Amino acid sequence: MGFLQGSVACTRFNVVSCPENPQFDLLPFRPISPGSSLREKEGFTPMVPGEPYEFGARRWAFRVRIDKVTLDATTLKEKVAEMVQAETDAVGPPGPKARQRMRIEVEEEMMQHPQPRSKIIDCVLEETVLFVGSTSKGHLGTVLELLKRVGVEAEYKTPWLDAGQEEDGTGGGVVDLKEPSQSIWGTRFLEQLTNDPEVFIEGDKGSAKLIAKDGTKFSLSGPLLNQMDNLLTNGSTILSAKMIIEGFAFNFDGLSYRITGLKLDNARGHWTEVLEERLEKIKAVWEWLDAKYVGLMIPEETEDTDRSETSGRSVFQQTAFQQATSQEIEPVGVP
Repeated sequence: MGFLQGSVACTRFNVVSCPENPQFDLLPFRPISPGSSLREKEGFTPMVPGEPYEFGARRWAFRVRIDKVTLDATTLKEKVAEMVQAETDAVGPPGPKARQRMRIEVEEEMMQHPQPRSKIIDCVLEETVLFVGSTSKGHLGTVLELLKRVGVEAEYKTPWLDAGQEEDGTGGGVVDLKEPSQSIWGTRFLEQLTNDPEVFIEGDKGSAKLIAKDGTKFSLSGPLLNQMDNLLTNGSTILSAKMIIEGFAFNFDGLSYRITGLKLDNARGHWTEVLEERLEKIKAVWEWLDAKYVGLMIPEETEDTDRSETSGRSVFQQTAFQQATSQEIEPVGVP
């Protein structure tokens, strides 16, 4: 899934600091060399080979490539077993240290011809917001670490973080918050969306994840609307669901405020034109969600207080919050 073609996964970050011209070339991706002991390498590549990173005024498009070598467990086990058998036939059964040595020898032999698996993550860096084409915690961490090494620092962007909303302790401890961006506010927002007339929770081909009061987790698929309604009525918390808003279908992770499987039509033209067209639609979905959150989850009488509390945040975060609270909710157009 990428920003130039196919369905889209996306996580957003507020840009805290960014140099005038990030030097992505300082950390280029280089493949793992045969015989190397390295099992994983990562680095930057242009969005399109041979093209510049900057595609507009203080706008950069790039990819993070991660190559990881995972030795085939079956092959490794068989080769070690062969060595053990040969050793047993010659001088007797090898001890634990000898077996460990054999395993290391086999691993080194297999690393002479590594067959890494590659993961390529599309990213767009703008002056105030970073868009990353992944929702994986590990991949997001790699992207942030690489960017930090070229002077770009970013923090998770969610409407509750932008608004300075804190956990109120009413989550009951059922939902386990494992990441900085996760919040019970996101699950409450998603539950509100399930009752919103502008949102269609897909039924026949839908999916949803919920957690009951006793911690039991449910993964629903197919004709799920009745099951989901029953679970919510009985006090379950909805974590994610596949939804449709004005023709755009995607899976929304309310807990982390991330989207996956956003279906967009493939565009034609120069890669920068394709990127601009698809990025505009991605932003439209985010803006719709942000405005909905403000309308549903931030009472009008507290908005002034919330805005005043943004004074302790970065300029970028203040700007993002002010933009969200000033927008009217408008339906996203069909592409």
